[in-house]
Amino acid sequence: MPPCVLTIDYLRALYAQRPSSIFDVIEEVFSRIRSARDPAIFISLADAAALRRRAASLLHQVPDPARLPLWGIPFAVKDNIDVADLATTAACPAFAYRANRDAAVVARLKAAGALVVGKTNLDQFATGLSGTRSPYGAPRSAFDASYISGGSSSGSAVAVASGLVPFALGTDTAGSGRVPAAFNNIVGIKPTGGLLSNTGVLPACRSLDCVSILAATVADAIAVRRVAEGFDPADPFSLREAQKPLPSQLRVGVLSPGDREFYADAEYAALYEHAIEIIRWLGAEIAFIDYRPFRDIGALLYEGPWLAERLVSVGRFVDTHSGEINETVRELLERAHRHTAADAFAGMHRLKELIRTAEAEWAKAEVLLLPTAPTIYTFEETLSDPIRLNARLGRYTQFANFLGCPAIAVPAGFRKDGLPFGVTLIGPPFSDDALAAPAAAMHVAAQSGSGIARENQDV
Repeated sequence: MPPCVLTIDYLRALYAQRPSSIFDVIEEVFSRIRSARDPAIFISLADAAALRRRAASLLHQVPDPARLPLWGIPFAVKDNIDVADLATTAACPAFAYRANRDAAVVARLKAAGALVVGKTNLDQFATGLSGTRSPYGAPRSAFDASYISGGSSSGSAVAVASGLVPFALGTDTAGSGRVPAAFNNIVGIKPTGGLLSNTGVLPACRSLDCVSILAATVADAIAVRRVAEGFDPADPFSLREAQKPLPSQLRVGVLSPGDREFYADAEYAALYEHAIEIIRWLGAEIAFIDYRPFRDIGALLYEGPWLAERLVSVGRFVDTHSGEINETVRELLERAHRHTAADAFAGMHRLKELIRTAEAEWAKAEVLLLPTAPTIYTFEETLSDPIRLNARLGRYTQFANFLGCPAIAVPAGFRKDGLPFGVTLIGPPFSDDALAAPAAAMHVAAQSGSGIARENQDV
């Protein structure tokens, strides 16, 4: 079992009593990082002395912690997101460059009082959902080191789950923030596309990329998202639109029995069924959906020309530094060269067709409740079949990026071997705030064994 996680609420209460404890928190965080059992979580760390000076300046300029929403809160940043004066490697040493300014989201968090403690490991160039494709090592599940952590935001998820930081930034192009959240029993938010700026973020698939937030609770993740979000004229994909409500009485779409693929993981299948009963007990009306159009939308990421989009940001580097690239990542990017401009238009046309088909399923429900991942694999299993097993992990996550949907992944129980299971609530674009309440209720109910169990005991 991982050590006790940190939360923003805990640190806020600590600072309210004694603001100078910010220095103790910094020392404790670095102590935890040094003693962490997993050496592959971080790629680089902030200079401790510089961080102490930053804390001293914060204490002097803003002596009342309540004046800034993230005053003194330490956090980690996935190493494809720029942090001033730290290298951005994207898990490729030959690609590394020293950032001279913060990414837009990092700048917003720092302005709110948060403190960057380091850059976390990832699947190279954010290409993967397993967390095994990095020359800096492979972070493992915080619950069992023989199992994968999930990716590509592997280090960020394990850093939060291991109690090293209260929250961390990741990215999510196909589930890269949600899958590692599920495998480490934490919360992962994929916001509406364009809600958070991608300025200063190395693109994977720029049209689909989102900065994601990993935290111990939905409340913490939402608090961070609200600080980090905002229209950015420097980002052409940034959007300016108000949040939209959801009905108080939710219709929740769930997988029809025939659409439930768990790759022989009977315990994940049973935990998903239990999650449906929890959301029903919480007051939702359940509707079965046909998942096929969503599945086919998600499949476009690796079967269609969106794979070629990855070449826009790193293609030239990969072509001239093939020996520096992870073998699996290189194989995928080489496949990308096969797609033509005609393929790109055919893919866009196919996406529009599938979206129209999916509209009929969205009409049945306001929110979807899906497994975050269909199963989890050991490190050795993943290395033996890296592309096929990785593709399985995104079965229930990949479509959300194409549709611009917000998604909140929450823990939803454990297998008998102690490995966590998670579900994701997915809503229409700009329902991020409204999605928080059912996601938080789902998380709390799952942690407590749910009201279903209590009702059975009362009977």
